[in-house]
Amino acid sequence: MKKILILGAAGRDFHNFNVVFRNDADYQIVAFTATQIPDIANRRYPRELAGPLYPDGIPIFEEKDLEKLVTEHDIDAVVFSYSDISHPNLMHLASRTVAAGADFWLLGTEHTQIKSSLPVVSICAVRTGCGKSPVSRLVASKLRHLGWKPVVIRHPMPYGDLAAQAVQRFAAIEDLERHKCTIEEREEYEPHLRQGTVVYAGVDYEKILRQAEQEADIVLWDGGNNDTPFYASDLEIVVADPHRAGHELGYFPGEVNLRRADVVVINKVDTAAPRDVETVRQNVRLNNPQATVVEMACRVSVASPEQVKNKRVLVVEDGPTLTHGEMPYGAGVVAARQCGAAELVDPRPYAVGSIRGTYEHYPHLTRLLPAMGYSAMQRHELQETINRTPCDLVLIATPIDLAHVIQLDKPSLRVSYEVEELTSPGLVEILVKFPRKLEPVLAGAHK
Repeated sequence: MKKILILGAAGRDFHNFNVVFRNDADYQIVAFTATQIPDIANRRYPRELAGPLYPDGIPIFEEKDLEKLVTEHDIDAVVFSYSDISHPNLMHLASRTVAAGADFWLLGTEHTQIKSSLPVVSICAVRTGCGKSPVSRLVASKLRHLGWKPVVIRHPMPYGDLAAQAVQRFAAIEDLERHKCTIEEREEYEPHLRQGTVVYAGVDYEKILRQAEQEADIVLWDGGNNDTPFYASDLEIVVADPHRAGHELGYFPGEVNLRRADVVVINKVDTAAPRDVETVRQNVRLNNPQATVVEMACRVSVASPEQVKNKRVLVVEDGPTLTHGEMPYGAGVVAARQCGAAELVDPRPYAVGSIRGTYEHYPHLTRLLPAMGYSAMQRHELQETINRTPCDLVLIATPIDLAHVIQLDKPSLRVSYEVEELTSPGLVEILVKFPRKLEPVLAGAHK
């Protein structure tokens, strides 16, 4: 029996365990480790999900203790199982593992993808914050227009009671409250729900898929970070960001997505430098010449731009885009500059609790506030930070209106951003041809 340690971040790690190791007595999963997401370490993967080989569940430790865990538990292999990590940092983890005496494994897509009885379209990215979410909403809308009945299955964000979150179905805004969703979860689920699309998420993606298949004729995999799809896909759409040109070849598993893509969407070309757009285009051409390239603009707008002009503005941006996505700014900063804000107020002196810790961990963040909200306490600290920051206006550039989740003591405005196709053939033409590609295997799935 090989002793295994799985490096994760409360998502891909649980999935890899479920589909590869859970029922295999040749392996003993000693523990998971956690990073990127706060408050995951020092918990357990519950026995209800771990299966009969693990009656006590599986402990979750901090990744910083990697060498200690390998030595103390006589680990045979360390399985890397999370996303959006630079190639150098990935190899640092590999080197630490090998130096401690264990093997270092990466699991391939064929071993970790579940096959559906329905057609599957996946939307993934080469980095966090590429604008994958509005592309996913656009694809869902186009599929409905073409006569399909899509259901979205979202990459996992199980930060609460893991056993209770094994299979989650969201059909209405009220379901977000019932499942006690974090800000990050709301940001991903709510826009789909407002378009009338049912969303599934959770922990056990085999059970999730089988339930979703009962109410759809096509599955839309809405990926997270730059992870690869959990399901075998008939059409893989991958989003790249020219604001971080070159990252499509420098991060794992984003480069895997780039090389596997049927369609590469180069997003945000309206605000990126032309030379950076060309760099991404060239990298696609050299590394995946068969892919169809679609260029899109990401249009940023504010309902009342005159209220921003000459104001001292606190910009609140999407959290993951700024943190492990490493973006120095997002749509909120773009909107503030476009609308003529007098000043972007620096919230760092007023940050409290874990928000202050976020700034310490990500020193590239300056005159903006990442919308961190993984727990009730962190939402309270985000609220306190906003309310303590002296400004005329809060410019909210998260996919949901934070004013509905936390109490603000100053005026606020929403920033919206939607994608717009700029090239032909675009996604509509590609999706129109999609059923023809599937004719040999559809077997009546599309009614």
